[in-house]
Amino acid sequence: MKPSLKPQNPNFSSGPCSKRPGYDIQQLKIDTLGRSHRSALGKQTLAKACDDTAAILGLPEGYRVGIVPASDTGAVEMALWSLLGKRGVDVLAWESFGKGWANDIENQLKIENTRCLKADYGQLSNLSEVNFDNDVVFTWNGTTSGVKVPDGEWIPKDRSGLTICDATSAVFAMELPWEKLDVITFSWQKVLGGEGAHGMLILSPRAVQRLENYTPGWPLPKIFRLTKNGKLNEGIFRGATINTPSMLCVADYLDALNWVKSLGGISAAIEKSQNNLAVVEKFVVQNDWIDILAVAAETVSNTSICLTLKAEPTQVKEIVKILDNEGIAFDISSYADAPAGIRIWGGATVEASDLSALLPWIKWAYESVLNRK
Repeated sequence: MKPSLKPQNPNFSSGPCSKRPGYDIQQLKIDTLGRSHRSALGKQTLAKACDDTAAILGLPEGYRVGIVPASDTGAVEMALWSLLGKRGVDVLAWESFGKGWANDIENQLKIENTRCLKADYGQLSNLSEVNFDNDVVFTWNGTTSGVKVPDGEWIPKDRSGLTICDATSAVFAMELPWEKLDVITFSWQKVLGGEGAHGMLILSPRAVQRLENYTPGWPLPKIFRLTKNGKLNEGIFRGATINTPSMLCVADYLDALNWVKSLGGISAAIEKSQNNLAVVEKFVVQNDWIDILAVAAETVSNTSICLTLKAEPTQVKEIVKILDNEGIAFDISSYADAPAGIRIWGGATVEASDLSALLPWIKWAYESVLNRK
């Protein structure tokens, strides 16, 4: 039968993701609007966004946090173009974004001693093959495949190369071994449900040392430049952004950070996301026509939950369209390059009660479409 209970919030997109529960734009502190971002107030507010991020995440001493242009993509590109080239590179690619970074490293930067450790959708690259004498580039969580690295045990503390981690759909939702990561990037519009166009770049002291002791052999555009006169441009990490940010988006980000604090901090946000995954996993166990794309249980993402259905791709599209038309779930198609299926966001801004309401509707839509055969 057609379910009667609908999710209160039908936004299950994997980016931009749902705003936090109780979000009200009227609650944003907008005294920076109409002011220069280089004013005392502007710099103070931008610095607060960096400082609060470091405090909530519990970053180690000496790690810098900066706001940079062009979302997570911009942050990753800044790291690749500014840091790579001194030694060989191992890049891990088991989904679309990892493949994109591999393409940049091999075909744009043209670093000759590059190894790409690939894996199919649902699988994880063989972590035991990684050579940490090289710089290592990888996604912590494959947003388009729903496959994450299970932990940081595979990363040695005494590595020679840098670890550059695209963690955009992991930060604030998964435990990260900060001391084993030299560059971490993320964007506001993922786990925190913030706005787009701005990226966060976190650098370890080892990354800063590389920046100050190595100059790449290619020209760097202004928005990629992290050093000035051979030293780290500390201003970027103290509120003096390279280009003009949206102070409205900054206010929105600070609101999201305050919400994480109100939950009980990072551990509470992570637990909320893990509980969301548990709701979906229980449903999968109870229904043999749907499965999780990730093959190994320890690699299943608790944010971008990717599901496969026993249905033809055209039928999956029809199921997704039905749910959209009914106002039950928006934007849950799998990523364009991924196998046909459904992708449900399970980050902390999504309520478990809404997931519980959604799942019977997926079953109803599936049966409605398949019974037409």
